[in-house]
Amino acid sequence: MKLGLIAMSGLRAYDQALMELGLTLPGFVERKKVIASLPSLGLLTLAGITDPQVRTKYIELNDFNEASDVPEEFDVVAISSFTAQINAAYILADKYKKLGTKVVLGGLHVTSLPEEALLHADTVVLGEGEVYWEEMIYDLLHGRLKKVYDARNKEFDLERLILPGFELLDPQRYNRLTVQTQRGCPYRCEFCASSIALTKKYKVKPIQNVIKEIETIKSIWNNPFIELADDNTFANKSHGRELAKGLSKLDIKWFTETDVSVADDEELLSILSDSGCRQLLIGFESPVATGLDNVELRTNWKKRQVDRYKEAIYRIQRRGISVNGCFVLGLDGHDKSIFSKTHEFVIDSNLAEVQITLQTPFPGTPLYQRLKTDNRLLAKEFWDKCTLFDVNYVPREMSLGELDAGFKSLMQELYSDLQVKQRKAHFIKQAKEFMRMSANPQ
Repeated sequence: MKLGLIAMSGLRAYDQALMELGLTLPGFVERKKVIASLPSLGLLTLAGITDPQVRTKYIELNDFNEASDVPEEFDVVAISSFTAQINAAYILADKYKKLGTKVVLGGLHVTSLPEEALLHADTVVLGEGEVYWEEMIYDLLHGRLKKVYDARNKEFDLERLILPGFELLDPQRYNRLTVQTQRGCPYRCEFCASSIALTKKYKVKPIQNVIKEIETIKSIWNNPFIELADDNTFANKSHGRELAKGLSKLDIKWFTETDVSVADDEELLSILSDSGCRQLLIGFESPVATGLDNVELRTNWKKRQVDRYKEAIYRIQRRGISVNGCFVLGLDGHDKSIFSKTHEFVIDSNLAEVQITLQTPFPGTPLYQRLKTDNRLLAKEFWDKCTLFDVNYVPREMSLGELDAGFKSLMQELYSDLQVKQRKAHFIKQAKEFMRMSANPQ
């Protein structure tokens, strides 16, 4: 049996004017290239536990139009897609079904809307794919494939060592490789459509397993840049410190996502500085407290952090670790002043990098359910607008036009050549000053 693992990848916006605007903005283009270059770690992980008698090939489609070119060599295909590309994935799935090829669909969107996905698939895998993947492959080989493999009430044990199928990748195609060190998050943000939709628990991977995965990558790539594919790498500070110590022995450069509390742990920051960590992406979401009220649903944790954002950025960046500050515009506590306030915050805080997105109600999230109940979704199905850059709901404190225009204007300002250069120059100056003071303490 020959298995095709097909990833629908890349970053795009539905609004063509926004894409044309973005293509002229250095900061936006730089992040676009990085995202587009990341392989699907989920599919590669499944490749790592696929029966050796199954011949496996990994393919990426970076453009919707590529879905018209269907390699006909497979007996079965497993297709992975973000919500924004799910319709293209369904078109591809339908073409394979017409060829007589078995189609498997899974992931966040499919887990949220399995009935929809089953219209285009022979089987769907819900929840964490590793739970039932080997059983599904066995059933395929023995002609007894089920329609649904539902792991939504089960948990995959991250202590089990799985080496993803990195050997399936073309080493020349990628500028970053991904490794996962944990899954889930102790916080519950209303808009979050990440691994918390697949697992109910926050869990960490044994550090020795992480190291083995990176060593596997290093056996294929020279000087690889590692992106940790985590929701919140340092939510568990003790595990984070030991992880950073382990990474410091590998002679790599790396990036990850976490929350602002990392700035409270000076020991951790010191280890990170020496470990090859080059950047932390932190979801600030809003520079004003009104936008953060009830964004984090368990304890309103996000709102309680806003007054310490600037100090946290300073404490991290002086260590030579840049902060990529992420903001979600159009939250219910945002009026049209949010654009100028965000711009002012980025300048005053001296953020090295910034990423702005629009609030997006992804299916399966509490936000989606709330806006659907309140009749604020612009359509029953708007998956192609779940890009983080397109408006697909009715904002509360401003008009649709004000949100759209304000977002585009802020993009132009933040990603202008001048502001990108100024942010980078200030970060370099700040890091050098800290190094000088550390080398010559008073």
